[in-house]
Amino acid sequence: MEVNTVTPDAISKIIANPSPDSSEDLPDLVVQVIDLKAVGNRFMFTASDGKQKLKGILQSSFSDMVSSGSIQNLGLIRVLDYTLNDIPNKPEKYLLVTKCESVSPALKAEIKVKEESEDGSAAKRQKQEVDVKAEDTKEAAGIMLKPKQEIVAKSAAQIMNEQRGNAAPAARMGMTRRVYPLASLNPYQGNWTIKVRVTSKATMRTYNNARGEGNVFNVELTDEDGTQIQATMFNAAARKFYDTFQAGKVYYISKGTLKVANKKFSTVHNDYEMTINENSVVEEASDEGVYIPETKFNFVPIDQLGLHVNGKDVVDVIGVVQNVSPTMSIRRKINNEMIPKRDITIADESKKTVVVSLWNDHATTLGQELLDMADQSPVIAIKSVKVGDFQGVSLSAISKSVLKINPDLPESRQLRSWYDSEGKEASLASVGAGMTPSPNGGGRSMYTDRVPISHITSNPSLGDDKPVFFSLKAYISVIRPDQAMWYRACKTCNKKVTEAIGSGYWCEGCQKNEEECNLRYIMVAKISDASGETWVSTFNEQAEKIIGCPADELEKLKSHEGEDNLFQTKLKEAAWEPQTFRVSVAQTEYNNEKRQRVTVRAVAPLDYVAETSYLLGEISKMKASQ
Repeated sequence: MEVNTVTPDAISKIIANPSPDSSEDLPDLVVQVIDLKAVGNRFMFTASDGKQKLKGILQSSFSDMVSSGSIQNLGLIRVLDYTLNDIPNKPEKYLLVTKCESVSPALKAEIKVKEESEDGSAAKRQKQEVDVKAEDTKEAAGIMLKPKQEIVAKSAAQIMNEQRGNAAPAARMGMTRRVYPLASLNPYQGNWTIKVRVTSKATMRTYNNARGEGNVFNVELTDEDGTQIQATMFNAAARKFYDTFQAGKVYYISKGTLKVANKKFSTVHNDYEMTINENSVVEEASDEGVYIPETKFNFVPIDQLGLHVNGKDVVDVIGVVQNVSPTMSIRRKINNEMIPKRDITIADESKKTVVVSLWNDHATTLGQELLDMADQSPVIAIKSVKVGDFQGVSLSAISKSVLKINPDLPESRQLRSWYDSEGKEASLASVGAGMTPSPNGGGRSMYTDRVPISHITSNPSLGDDKPVFFSLKAYISVIRPDQAMWYRACKTCNKKVTEAIGSGYWCEGCQKNEEECNLRYIMVAKISDASGETWVSTFNEQAEKIIGCPADELEKLKSHEGEDNLFQTKLKEAAWEPQTFRVSVAQTEYNNEKRQRVTVRAVAPLDYVAETSYLLGEISKMKASQ
């Protein structure tokens, strides 16, 4: 039976070729893993060929192999690709393994190779022996068995000096471009070149801070292994490379720097993020893009978006376009700047719809293209959108969002087949309106953070920094009939309109005059539960569910008040029915006094089956905690 063993002089071969041109030209390099330990999100170890040792690093991409036991302490691995790097403040070089495979699980102990001379001749033979220091019962992979040190291992620096003359000539290094995989990069590396595709490009932004005003934009890069990283450029570098980088194209990039990623501002899964400065080199690889994957999507079905409402992460969605609104102008509160906005409504096989808000160039370019082909019901895939709670669930594109119309994807073809066969005739409902309270599913907005009303009213500082969200089970107790319960709204953008001179209604947002308008609710109601009561603000979609009819219909009832007083009857019918609410709590200022503002974000009649299941779960938690 063949015995697993290390490659003789493997460490010498690695040091003689510190940066191989191609992994295909590497000799067989089998080493033993010694002193394997986790350091942060990486793994440190010592590579041994039985005679010499070299400290090494396994990136976080190998965590699955380590946790599954494929790579074990005292086990053997075959190194398939690597680089030998200098680490700041460290005297020796480190072996950075970028690709390897498991050869053997943990051996009983560390392999040692002895050198013995025969009859005084210069020839030496090697024999491998295992010096077992303790009982055989300690041969588990996690226990380190160290033999007596019979041979002093040379440092990497000593071996480098001894074998400098055998290193590959510089001319050979210049014959081909050494391209590093993104997974191999770390902040301690010096010179590297990567070959990547720009899968997402954000717009140029202007910022102001204590150091002054500046410009910034970022791109998301993907290499041939599918690894992604975010690269950011500031000021001079941003202006230099903004027009150079184009989404979908492939580039060689060198002379950038890496740092630990700030997950708050990064939407890709990588431990590091890249900064490209003014001296970085960016070269388009026009004829070599076929090997780099296009934009990768991880689609979330529309009926599952409720799980991501107001979350920190962005999501990818795909759907058939049902409606495209005209472009409208929105005034930013920060700087009063007017920016274009366009809303599109999409649907998928879950038979749910959701509104996606497009901004700036997305609204005016791709948005206009969608409007022109809206009658064809195109499929649109969107990467990186934020999930908000407007109308229960809503989506908003951000500067780095990627929009693809009728993409060549399996999901797109499947969606098109569904829509053409049955979707166009199916009854579709808004995902926000259809958020039935289910404690285990899409009703997360109705059951997450369930509190009594007294929790809100007894904490006047709630929502001081930013809005906070809670779920309530309560009753509508009072709807004042004398309040202004609706406003006249533009049919296009739903903003308030004023009566125009002559006839019709003027919309400031759309900058146009219309003959007709809609009535939309803006209603205040009091809700109550066993712990207390509070006033809440409700807007059109939620108020329609509470009242049971549109504002236009209720206005007609009010204008025909008679002995039956159907208007008052309608309001009374809405009271004292058990409801589940999702509310936001924020602070507003009125007459220099801070006040709590509670706004209904979603409402649904109480589902007794789901509520019983929720209460039983709460009882089980209470018993378990006792």
